[in-house]
Amino acid sequence: MMQVNAPAILCAVIPHGEHGAVVRLLTAAHGLVGAYVAGARGRDLRPLLIPGNTLAVEVRARAATRLPSARVELLVSRAPWMTEPLAGAGIGWATALAAASLPEGHPYPALHAALDALLDAICHAPSARGWARVLAGFEALLLREVGYGGAVAPPPDEPWPELIVRLERLGQAIGNRLLADRRRDVMGARTILLDRLRRIGAD
Repeated sequence: MMQVNAPAILCAVIPHGEHGAVVRLLTAAHGLVGAYVAGARGRDLRPLLIPGNTLAVEVRARAATRLPSARVELLVSRAPWMTEPLAGAGIGWATALAAASLPEGHPYPALHAALDALLDAICHAPSARGWARVLAGFEALLLREVGYGGAVAPPPDEPWPELIVRLERLGQAIGNRLLADRRRDVMGARTILLDRLRRIGAD
């Protein structure tokens, strides 16, 4: 019987049945975990189940052929930033990328730490200029961790136009290698984000 008790970053929520949802949670020790949350669309749980939030989760599976069930409690809410266009786009893209590209049950502690740091940067940096570099580092790390070496994090003094070019190259690598069969579903979120980041340079 699988059992997970750990903090987790909520990466995706898919409605399932009349009241529940299937969630994808990134933990440090167990990697990406999928589970069913009963009552997920009810008044009590709906504010908790927002991608980007950090939750205390208890996941149990009684049989390998059945989807595990999860109970959740809120640890860190990033919901207020989801209403801001740039921050919301950044959180939405980062969590969707993790949910779509990582295999379940394979721990990536460095990626978990990097995603947590990225989400904190998005929420607390004075502007997107303060977290876009962290985003590029997270994307480069993800490509390396899943076996596509070569991508490197940007230097701390890289000028903004060159950072945008770096993000464009990273996006091409992610779309062609990690999300080749899901480009339309997932990469659209990144297109919106990058368009908004480009406007910063034009201002």
